[in-house]
Amino acid sequence: MGKLYAIADLHLSYKLNADALGALHDVHGDDGLILAGDLGEREEHLETAFRWARAHFKTVWWCPGNHELYTLPTGKTTSPDDDDDDGEGEDKEPRGQAKYDACVAVARRHGVLTPEDPFVVWDCGDDVDAGGGGGGGDDGRMAKALVCPIFTLYDYSFAPDGVPRGKEVEWAAEEGICATDEVLLHPDPYPSREAWCDALLKRAEARLAEAAAEASAQNMKLVIANHWPLHERVVALPAVPRFRIWCGSRRTGDWHTRFGAAVVVSGHIHIRRTDWIDGVRFEECSLGYPRQWQRARDAGRDISAFLREILPGPAEKGEEGVTRWRTLGGP
Repeated sequence: MGKLYAIADLHLSYKLNADALGALHDVHGDDGLILAGDLGEREEHLETAFRWARAHFKTVWWCPGNHELYTLPTGKTTSPDDDDDDGEGEDKEPRGQAKYDACVAVARRHGVLTPEDPFVVWDCGDDVDAGGGGGGGDDGRMAKALVCPIFTLYDYSFAPDGVPRGKEVEWAAEEGICATDEVLLHPDPYPSREAWCDALLKRAEARLAEAAAEASAQNMKLVIANHWPLHERVVALPAVPRFRIWCGSRRTGDWHTRFGAAVVVSGHIHIRRTDWIDGVRFEECSLGYPRQWQRARDAGRDISAFLREILPGPAEKGEEGVTRWRTLGGP
């Protein structure tokens, strides 16, 4: 096996992003790829991403983002974030859990691993210089880890302490912020998104506990991949700070240490960054909407610049509490 990469938020409902992905022809025959959510809203977006990924990478993982879970009104084919979207129309696609299940079915048709599949060990091979076997060395590199894609959603608990529970959406609306999720992401059959999130967190927590025990017995750590950030510290949204309530759950804040993670992969924020928290590397791997990687295109870069190396990883550990911004992609 070769290296393990990750990318998130391809948003293939945007033609520019879809065309840019299709223009990539380099084959990573020995490498793996984590697709960390928000590939698009429709089945055809998943088909496009999975077909491309399986043609270019040895092993592919996927975990869902909020956009895959959207139920779009009849005839709505453009991005739900377009300014002319009013959310009106009759729903034809499945909702909630059924929409997620449909996405998993698409992944399985293409041989893509999901949060519903057994976790798989990725071994970079003997040619990778990463001390300490699977456990890694002091330089931050890791030769082998158990790859754990999960699905958590969010429960609005990233709101500040002074915001009453149940009033988080109203608090965001005070500054004109309302996520499209409130219209298009349905929790069926659960009574609310919080209830669905609670069930998902309990399931992910149990699976990660089992995975951590398995990995520890083999002198390995975990790579935890989730669309939503597991730690509040990586949720920095200077333009829309109150959007944070749709970005995760406080209940996952210690999972990186509790379950022995080497790397935590996420997307969703559309602000690419690398952080070291409690000695664990956090990678925000999103591409984003076309305007959000315009500077990279102006510099002559394509989507390949945004494939973030997860394993074996950087030659040196970063400094605790210091963020490395990756606006243009790259190392």
